[in-house]
Amino acid sequence: MDVSLPSREALKAQAKRMRAALADAGTAISHSAALEAVAAQYGYRDWNTAFAAARDAPRLRFQIGDTVKGRYLGQPFTGRIKAAGEAGDNWRLTLVFDEAVDVVTSAHFSNFRKQVNCTVNGQGVSPAATSDGEPQMRIFLG
Repeated sequence: MDVSLPSREALKAQAKRMRAALADAGTAISHSAALEAVAAQYGYRDWNTAFAAARDAPRLRFQIGDTVKGRYLGQPFTGRIKAAGEAGDNWRLTLVFDEAVDVVTSAHFSNFRKQVNCTVNGQGVSPAATSDGEPQMRIFLG
């Protein structure tokens, strides 16, 4: 079975999750040991070899008028980009949804949004997260 190697960022995140899970189970390992274990899972002799073989995740370029889809606060959406600007390694975007998105999970009331401002990285994922750890925004061009 051929398993494609994820991006460097994804490999590091996998090692971090592995280390946390093992610590929760009572087995503490170093960060470097977790990186080595992830490399071994993909068939590489060590972390440096896996890191060299992996590529940085492709960086998305957002432009005004682009059609987008994704999830905002856990809710699926489609829409378009109204404003876009690079801010260092991130993007500041204004999105207009095709259909208003309910941003409240309560059964007692709703709060619909038709337009939002957000910050996302080059993969379309916001650095801000909800209380359950999920990114507030995930965007896919399309």
